[in-house]
Amino acid sequence: MHRGKFISIEGGEGAGKTTQATLLARSLSAAGYQVLSVRDPGGTEIGEKIREILLDRSHHELNARVELLLYLASRAQLVSQVIEPALSAGKVVITDRFHHSTLAYQAGARSLNMEMVREMNLFATAGILPDLTFLLDLPPEAGFERKGLAGGETDRMEGEGQAFHEWVRRTFLKLAEQDPERIRVIDARQTAEGIALEISRQVMEKLEE
Repeated sequence: MHRGKFISIEGGEGAGKTTQATLLARSLSAAGYQVLSVRDPGGTEIGEKIREILLDRSHHELNARVELLLYLASRAQLVSQVIEPALSAGKVVITDRFHHSTLAYQAGARSLNMEMVREMNLFATAGILPDLTFLLDLPPEAGFERKGLAGGETDRMEGEGQAFHEWVRRTFLKLAEQDPERIRVIDARQTAEGIALEISRQVMEKLEE
């Protein structure tokens, strides 16, 4: 049996990651692929409990190193319990965020050492990385405008200031510049339908290689 492919959808707040992950899963399922969708942090019972800690707005005292370790703990559980078995079974795994978010948020915006964070992530994922990543690029102010229109409270990470989210965006774009073969930048100001078509086209090309 052929090993499955691993696709991640990345981007800042309000860029439309969850929508695009859902649309891609629907498109691939319709094309006959076995698809598994997950979110990071989360995706397992343990991971969802860690996610609650990470995103709880009352946890102001959460240290940047502790934050990093919690994200990595959730990811390690997700990979070992869900992602690796699915890939071994030949499924296409789609994740809403993965390790590039940690590089952008914790190494970029939190100023933790980039190479250290990379190495720790490789340990947490047992070396498993996405075959293809789509970075939905959107200015932070546009993302928060979308979030505001959608209503609902902001979580702990969303509640960080404008400068923080500018750092996140800059780091994402720098990562894409360093690895253009793996990370495909998509202008998230387009319609959801247009973005979905572009992502689906590129994923189909990857699956047919």
